[in-house]
Amino acid sequence: MEEDVWTGDALGRVTAWTLVRAYHAVAHEFTKLFDEHGLTPVQFGVLAQLAATPELLQAELARSVLIRPQSMAAVITQLVDRGLLERRGTGGRGRPVPIRLTDEGRQLLGQASAAVRRYNEPATLGLESYEAGMLNALLHKVIDAHTGNS
Repeated sequence: MEEDVWTGDALGRVTAWTLVRAYHAVAHEFTKLFDEHGLTPVQFGVLAQLAATPELLQAELARSVLIRPQSMAAVITQLVDRGLLERRGTGGRGRPVPIRLTDEGRQLLGQASAAVRRYNEPATLGLESYEAGMLNALLHKVIDAHTGNS
């Protein structure tokens, strides 16, 4: 068989393609879950990261949710405008401004987190508990390999 001819079996053995397909299968449902709370997956990630590590800087937040710092500015502005985040300090030219959750942000995060925890149950993902743990560990290895964290 020629290398440039794909079969279903050959495609099924391409790990990166399988990862993309799994992402799309889960992302659709995950996006609907966040829509119910008026959030996007990235906005949830920002709120959750700030709950875990308060007062991060914009660049640190961008790295933690794997988006470009330029894109993070718009996300933060949207969340500040909604009263879910606040900037601390005066900032200004060359001075970074830490960002933190507001009480409203913490409350919305709590509501969304309950839904995320339910969705994250291994059975919902079609996995056994041990498989979910293994998959999570392997996915972290993939992320680390592509973000320089290894």
